[in-house]
Amino acid sequence: MIRLALSISMALAAVPAAAQTTPSAEGTRTALAPVASQTDHLTIMTTMGEGPPVLLIPGLASPRTVWNGVRTDLARNHQVILPEVRGFAGGDPGGNVEPGMLDGIVADLAEYLRKRGGEKVAVIGHSMGGLIGMMLAARHPELVDRLMVVDALPFFGALFDPNATAASVESQARAMQAQIAQGPDAKASTAVTSDPGGIWSNTPAGRIQVANWSRMADPKVVAQAMYEDMVTDLRPDLGRITAKPFTVLYATGAGPMATAIWEREYNGSPATLVAVPDSYHFIMLDQPERFAREVATFLAD
Repeated sequence: MIRLALSISMALAAVPAAAQTTPSAEGTRTALAPVASQTDHLTIMTTMGEGPPVLLIPGLASPRTVWNGVRTDLARNHQVILPEVRGFAGGDPGGNVEPGMLDGIVADLAEYLRKRGGEKVAVIGHSMGGLIGMMLAARHPELVDRLMVVDALPFFGALFDPNATAASVESQARAMQAQIAQGPDAKASTAVTSDPGGIWSNTPAGRIQVANWSRMADPKVVAQAMYEDMVTDLRPDLGRITAKPFTVLYATGAGPMATAIWEREYNGSPATLVAVPDSYHFIMLDQPERFAREVATFLAD
């Protein structure tokens, strides 16, 4: 377990700095549409589409383009809302280099949804975005109709030790924060064009894509997000989530220990766990057809 956690930690610290010497379009930000609004912590874009609203929250160091594989199909029957954490795709980080980043993101999302009229939305969040989705659903159940969490635990620190607490991982989280914050920003690095290895995707193309998303992120924003993600323990709040369905997709590419971890950490919660084999952390890249089917099923229930 400790080996797995250390592998994850090392990869998180290393990815923003990984680079080759030849620039590539893989590392550039893809413009989807004009930004609809900006908050202290987010830029929020609404794509074309009519129907029930779906909020897609990207994960740590990921831009909104992580959802490109599903957003077009979703927009045929849904209004798709695409927030992006300021600093995760370059640009002004806003308030995301200060403590309280995750709480601020949740508060900004809740305020945005209220300004839209308070209509309940379906929420799909990947990685840290899954944690944010759970925080939003637990704190503002009146705003969340259904919830899908993609490969995220309610307490990331549990990967280090099944008996870990927020207090016990504090020193590790601070060390990780300091290490990541020292990484180069996008202006100082060049695009990744060859396979950097790592545990994020099970294909070279997927690993290159993730590395380029990560290298575009402001390292100070990533560092603050990583720290808060590691020390946030949402397990006591899972029972407050009333969204139905509450679905958790998790990757089993790392082996049977993944199932044991996810079942242990969601034990007693209202979540329904769905294992996705032959995938690592970015399920939407490794198993795009399976992921699209799971999203369709989730929204059709």
